[in-house]
Amino acid sequence: MKSDIVESFSQMVKDKKMDRDVLESIIKDVFGMMIRKKYGINTNYDVTVNMDKGDIEMYLMKSVVDEVADPETEITPDEASERSGEELSAGDEYVEVLDFVSFGRRHIVNLKQNLNQKIREIEKEIVYNDYKDLVNEIIVGEIYQLKPNFILLIHNGNEIIFPKSEQIPKERYKKGESIRVYIKSVEKRPSGPPLIVVSRACDEFLKKLFELEIPEIYDNIIEIKGIAREPGERAKVAVYSYDDRIDAVGACVGMKGIRIHSIVRELCNENIDVINFTEDIALYIARALAPAKLKDIYLDKEAKVAKIVADEDQVSLIIGKNGQNIKLASKLTGYEIDVERKDQPAKEGEEGEAEEEEEEVKDEEIKDEEVKDEGAEEEEEAKEETEVEEEAKEETEEEVKDEEVKDEEVKDEETIKDEEQEEETEAEEESEAEEEAEAEEEAESKEEIETEKETEKEDKKSKAVKSEK
Repeated sequence: MKSDIVESFSQMVKDKKMDRDVLESIIKDVFGMMIRKKYGINTNYDVTVNMDKGDIEMYLMKSVVDEVADPETEITPDEASERSGEELSAGDEYVEVLDFVSFGRRHIVNLKQNLNQKIREIEKEIVYNDYKDLVNEIIVGEIYQLKPNFILLIHNGNEIIFPKSEQIPKERYKKGESIRVYIKSVEKRPSGPPLIVVSRACDEFLKKLFELEIPEIYDNIIEIKGIAREPGERAKVAVYSYDDRIDAVGACVGMKGIRIHSIVRELCNENIDVINFTEDIALYIARALAPAKLKDIYLDKEAKVAKIVADEDQVSLIIGKNGQNIKLASKLTGYEIDVERKDQPAKEGEEGEAEEEEEEVKDEEIKDEEVKDEGAEEEEEAKEETEVEEEAKEETEEEVKDEEVKDEEVKDEETIKDEEQEEETEAEEESEAEEEAEAEEEAESKEEIETEKETEKEDKKSKAVKSEK
């Protein structure tokens, strides 16, 4: 019996890999319980454990008295001498070495049960303390068993739960494969080992990967201000540099993208957008919605609502595939984002968490409505163009009419001026003709007078000649 106990104890020391002092105290407590059950609660005893050899020795101690008042702690000289084979008198101390066989099978079975229970409790406490310190850290576990709702991992001989909700949907896992996981929580359970839950889909896992791959983040030169993630699809990370000489985004991406590519490969080719954090909410939202270009942003800081105005061709970029871009930007900035097309309201980006099928249906409805809105916009634009053309035609016709009227007025003015000039010229010609006629009349009158004078002279001459004759 003793050899079985010693052998099982030695095996426990090898298998459990527990601290020697802790295991020694457990052994003493368990064997002390067995002694108290058989010899009484007030019994004086001592248990010696040899951790190297695995030997256990138990001693029962009583006081030798003439009259026994407490059988658990006292013994008569005759009984003590009989048991020990030595002459003992009142006042001496009786020490008895206890043998395992004297306890019987029932006590031994209880001893084993109590010992196993104590060891399991200590093991649970040790595991809990170990993994409690590893919470928010990344470990490498081996896939041990695949189940419908979770995967069992083995790490340092301990079972770890990897729930389906914490897995990346696109990833496929194989038994015996080693994977990196993030310890999300450790909880004690009434029975069994502590419940250790790990994740690859949480935002903190991505943050830890950034810390491992980017020394500036680990050294607190660059700080991750926010993370929004759709596991396996897309993620947005806002970073801020406390050193003006270091570009936060450039440091995270690395030369030729080598740093960010290692993280992307670890996350099953998940697209990661790294943006610069800023206290300017409008600029922060604009960066979070990249690569879309925005026209204007209206903020309601009390209600945490941002209204976005953008061109028609930018709306699809703002919303993104299955509404991912606007959803992640809203989560990252903490603002509910409403999108409006320029001069025409559009559907808001779908917010909240819903099932994939419902999201797909909603996205299809949004796309259909967008197509309808685009058709309506095109019709309205065509109508507006025709109206503008008609107005332009009317304006041109009016301008032509005005020019004709002006030309007629100019012509009328010119004709009037020509008539006036003709009248003036006619008047001048008439006056000249009258002057010429008067001059001719004067000349004729002068000629007549001269001819009369000449005739008078000739008549006088002829009369003179006649008179001379």
